[in-house]
Amino acid sequence: MDGVKAAKRRKITDKSIPNALAQLPEFAEDSKMYQGLLEMEKKLDWTMNRKKVEVQDALARNPTTTRTLRLFLSHTVSGQTWQGGEADSEGVNFETGQGIPAWSLKVEGRLLELPNQRARDRVPPRKFSTFIKKMIVELDRDPTLYPDGNIVEWPRGPTTSQPLDGFTIRRTGDQPTKVRFIIYLEQTPERYKVAPDLGNILGIKEESRVGIIQAMWNYIKIHGLQDKTDRRRIRADDYLRPIFGGDGIMFHQLPELVNRYLMPPDPVVIHYSINPAQVPPERPSAWDIEVKMEDTSLKNRIMVTVQSTKDSVSDLSKLDDEIALLAQSLHNSHTKRQFLQSFAEDPANFIQTWLASQSRDLESVLGSGPSEGATIRAEELRRSDFFRLPWVEEAIAVHEGMRLASRGMQ
Repeated sequence: MDGVKAAKRRKITDKSIPNALAQLPEFAEDSKMYQGLLEMEKKLDWTMNRKKVEVQDALARNPTTTRTLRLFLSHTVSGQTWQGGEADSEGVNFETGQGIPAWSLKVEGRLLELPNQRARDRVPPRKFSTFIKKMIVELDRDPTLYPDGNIVEWPRGPTTSQPLDGFTIRRTGDQPTKVRFIIYLEQTPERYKVAPDLGNILGIKEESRVGIIQAMWNYIKIHGLQDKTDRRRIRADDYLRPIFGGDGIMFHQLPELVNRYLMPPDPVVIHYSINPAQVPPERPSAWDIEVKMEDTSLKNRIMVTVQSTKDSVSDLSKLDDEIALLAQSLHNSHTKRQFLQSFAEDPANFIQTWLASQSRDLESVLGSGPSEGATIRAEELRRSDFFRLPWVEEAIAVHEGMRLASRGMQ
């Protein structure tokens, strides 16, 4: 029963039409068009499978893009002489800080939106602090007047609080102060500075590890440095010989070699001035910084395309099943047509032939059933060649084995 159920569940995949039917004049044109559609479907399926692999590869590699991070710097002052006249010692509260000259420096940042971006493709913007790996703020003040708090460092770590849109630094003082920001960016994929020895050869100063290895491999291919006998070996030219430290290296040593010439990228350095004796600017100063990040918009579009493709594949599978069923029905109809046409041309001969065929089939079935070959035709038994067939020895061995087994049970 399990075999019957499996046969019923087996999908019909043959969508071809009978050759005899395709050669009939009244169906020739339609058959040709149908065969053309099948060939086109094969090519389309191949293209779709290839694109599917490319999309899956793109998702695995996390598509990246270059975006602009705009940094805003501004400051405010309080308790300054020009704001309230001469500071009165009675008006100063050292506990609350009221009346003490001070200033506040605010650092903010936001990612600029892409031009002409559709509303449905927009994603919630990342916070400013997620783009910062580490930030150091150096205050150039007189250490005799302000000995502490002249260097502020913000490292982002696993225990860092929730992402922030900005930072505020508050200090006391009424003297002009120069501020230097040293910002180490968090980029995806992580970028490295290439040592000049290798960077001058490849023509790159800063790139991801994969990009540098790819540039190295492109240089090898362009200059034909791959050994023609042993393709695993890379020969060195005059420029690469100091890098390789010899006449050549093996292919699998390239990543390790490249890692020796990678350094942390240079930080972004921004200078800013604070003069508490003047009114702060109404508008903040702005700087644009390019950052490499994951292209979430493209990734979302790819995911939507993949999901819609899954739905389309399901619909196409249903249509394929319907076409296969119709093709099978066409095969059955063609068989019936041949049966009836043969019967119409010569009924007597057809009946004789059909009865002989059914008789042979019945004898074959009964010969392997309970009758144990009792219905085998007499003319075949009279021929000695019949008993020299390959299956005779095996049949005798099985029969004798069963006979001996029955004796042993008795």
